[in-house]
Amino acid sequence: MTRIKRRFEPLSSLDLARWLQDRSEIKRVLYPALEGNPGHHLWQRDFTGASSLFGVLLHETSEEAVARMVDNYSYFKIGASWGGFESLVIPADPAAYRRVPPWDESGYLLRYHIGLEDPQDLFSDLADGFKRLN
Repeated sequence: MTRIKRRFEPLSSLDLARWLQDRSEIKRVLYPALEGNPGHHLWQRDFTGASSLFGVLLHETSEEAVARMVDNYSYFKIGASWGGFESLVIPADPAAYRRVPPWDESGYLLRYHIGLEDPQDLFSDLADGFKRLN
């Protein structure tokens, strides 16, 4: 019996963060592994890799549009995680608890955790979400 080996190519969260930062709907991606991000120099000094958890700050939009976007994902489910196999998203409001320095950004912040699903499925799911946002 011949076994077929399938090579699994995990999605790099950095690749996804770069893709997101180029989207017109995105004001800022909060991910220290991303070049040009505040604290990137510290990340480079102290780390050799990055987690799959990061934030995305959307430009000003309505709460209803954000809800359409995140409630109708196929692969990203609503939830919080410090790591796991599934892709997750959760709206966040740092102004409610961040004090030093205070959070003074405008727009909606979404926290994403990138799981082990097929990378093309995740990119497609996010692209469809942006269509619903607009």
